[in-house]
Amino acid sequence: MSAVAGRGLSPRQALLAVAAPVLGLLAWHLTTSGRAFSLIPPPWDVAVQWWDLAFGGVWDDLYSATLLDHTLASLSRVYGGFALAAVVALPLGMLIGRIALVRDLLDPSLQILRPIPVTAWLPLAMIVFGIGPRSAFFLVFLGAFYPILLNTVFGVRSVEGRLFEAAAMLGVNARAIFWKVVLPASLPSIFTGLRLGLGFAWVVIVVGEMTGVQTGLGAIIMEARQLSRTEIVIAGMVTIGLLGFVSDQVVQLLGRRLLRWSPQHG
Repeated sequence: MSAVAGRGLSPRQALLAVAAPVLGLLAWHLTTSGRAFSLIPPPWDVAVQWWDLAFGGVWDDLYSATLLDHTLASLSRVYGGFALAAVVALPLGMLIGRIALVRDLLDPSLQILRPIPVTAWLPLAMIVFGIGPRSAFFLVFLGAFYPILLNTVFGVRSVEGRLFEAAAMLGVNARAIFWKVVLPASLPSIFTGLRLGLGFAWVVIVVGEMTGVQTGLGAIIMEARQLSRTEIVIAGMVTIGLLGFVSDQVVQLLGRRLLRWSPQHG
């Protein structure tokens, strides 16, 4: 989130930003077009399939014009799980970062649980929460939780001691130290954690929607894989990528607004 990003992309930066996707599409087209038995469809076939998913009128099958429903289902799980992760991880991370007793009590257990992959939680989630959206919601929450928590702890513990000394000299009392010193100084790390957490939420959604849900981008990707509809799989992947990109831009915009006081993020 640099000052350059805050002013927008220059023409040169915009050109460089689209160069890699264009070259990737060109390479994809050259390696797949004209191969009747290729398992990977060419870009045009994926584009046609994406259009049919979004608006219908091409194949008119069970997938036609269903993209909005699947997208809204995934959005509710991603943003719901992410919001719950933020509500839990932010205060918990601040407590761990500021209070040694809380850190000694909780940090070892959290460090043991943190390396467990989200996929390993899938069977347990289905047992505890049942087959359906609640399991998906829990897995998304789990994917977003640790990046937010760890970056919050890091931000709080990285506050420079001289800031506390300066605040004391200016007459800031102990109760106001957190709001006037700790929270503003740790905001850059907190927003990094939020960006990472939201990114992981989109990564985990496909796994989360393997829990028997009927709607969602992950659900149609897994169903299309079983039916060898690779163009639908790729169309779903592209949709997730675009939604993740937009989500990240929103978090960056919010971060720039809240960190306008910082010369590094303004």
